[in-house]
Amino acid sequence: MARRTITIDERIERAEAEVVKYKSKYEKALTDLKELVDKERAMKNAEVISAIEKSSRTYEEILEFLKGGKATE
Repeated sequence: MARRTITIDERIERAEAEVVKYKSKYEKALTDLKELVDKERAMKNAEVISAIEKSSRTYEEILEFLKGGKATE
């Protein structure tokens, strides 16, 4: 039984189809990653806000501390 030779055009078509398939998977993974990073950032922001609300420090003291200055005791 003779084997059929695959032409260069057929190989190009297959390679293009594979690129499209993997590009779609890559874009989906990238979207998922962005959503997870955004959720993590939101959780951290909420945690910081909660800590600030519970703090006995003033707004100015907290800002000074965040800017690298010394908070007053």
